[in-house]
Amino acid sequence: MNRFLYFGVSFATLALVFYSIHYWRNRARSGVTKAGCLLQTTGLEFDVAGTILMIVGSKNIPLTVHGLIGYAALLAMLAKTALIWRRALRGGEAGTGERLYGTIAYFWWIAAYVAGGVLAMTELRG
Repeated sequence: MNRFLYFGVSFATLALVFYSIHYWRNRARSGVTKAGCLLQTTGLEFDVAGTILMIVGSKNIPLTVHGLIGYAALLAMLAKTALIWRRALRGGEAGTGERLYGTIAYFWWIAAYVAGGVLAMTELRG
């Protein structure tokens, strides 16, 4: 594995850690906190950096099925981050729709992460 892919995967894994801490912490508490926003934002930063590194290090064109799933997951997390910052700055509780969107975005991102791992493992075997 080349260095770009190695660091890209490492950054994506760090994004998973920060996204997961935020998601499960937020489910245990009511309301959005700035600390939670910082966790989500840090995850997004690792996600963007990891995505860029994986694009640079990949031998494939960036527009593969896995790439499109990953880009959609990244955009979903970008929107989620914007929503929670808006909620934190305005105050108040997230509505049911916002919570549902956050859950869908989180699990969509995990599906893209797992799909990348499965794809990498099948390429190593083949």
